[in-house]
Amino acid sequence: MTPRLIAVVGATATGKTALAIALARSLGGEIVNADSRQIYRGMDIGTAKPTAAERDAVPHHLIDIIEPDEPFSLALYLDLARKTLDELWARGKQPILVGGTGQYIWSLVEGWRVPRVPPDAALRSELEARAEREGAEALVAELRAIDPASADAIDGRNVRRIIRAIEVTRATGVPFSEWRKKEAPPFETAVVGLRLDRAALHARIDARVDAMIRAGLIGEMQALARAGYGCDLPSMSSIGYREICAYLSGESTLAAATARIKTETHRLARVQHTWFRDDDPRIAWLDAAVRDLSARALAVL
Repeated sequence: MTPRLIAVVGATATGKTALAIALARSLGGEIVNADSRQIYRGMDIGTAKPTAAERDAVPHHLIDIIEPDEPFSLALYLDLARKTLDELWARGKQPILVGGTGQYIWSLVEGWRVPRVPPDAALRSELEARAEREGAEALVAELRAIDPASADAIDGRNVRRIIRAIEVTRATGVPFSEWRKKEAPPFETAVVGLRLDRAALHARIDARVDAMIRAGLIGEMQALARAGYGCDLPSMSSIGYREICAYLSGESTLAAATARIKTETHRLARVQHTWFRDDDPRIAWLDAAVRDLSARALAVL
């Protein structure tokens, strides 16, 4: 029998965690995280990580797996996620993939080929300097010589993306465009999506941000700083942490930081809607506001 993966997707604050736990209890499942910020230890409140009670109720995987100053990549996520899925299926458990990071969800579901090429700081500095001297067109010309398909596909103004394409092609000997092809995964997938109208979603987001502040988001950021995790780390660019960093440094008032967190989270929800589109036939959409949500999801599945 072909193994099956269930995915619960949607914008932030739509109730994905609660639904996933209900489904896991009904289906003998365990939850696999697909949120790019919940991987970090110590970043609990600002990432809306499942509570201790929720994690006790159903086993969760790929949460709290690295420190905030450790590097992480999509390639590493895919390796860990695929290993976790195989282990769950081997134990007869139903994996339920949950999160709002569209890149994580679709790379796993669609079978993306992702190059295992770490950043080459020296090469990047060299190419960035060349772009400054000669313009981005010089890098586009170099990319066209080794990978015409990528040169045509990538916006010529996106220097960072052009550099990455050159970096991967040089390191692997395989054109970057070839890495972008997909291979059908050895499992079938059922995707349930949660959605709310904009006003209701924004109200939920704003209430959750207020709850995060009351729950101790400021103290969480202070504890991270005391542990040596500075505001300049990539992990601290996460919504919530960067705004609280600005507050703690005196660059912002708490009221302004809180308002900014809400605005940025509204923006994040719009970005997530581009990953999880209403017209995507692979997604069975449900109204997140209905009372019998888990029953409806089970009926769909």
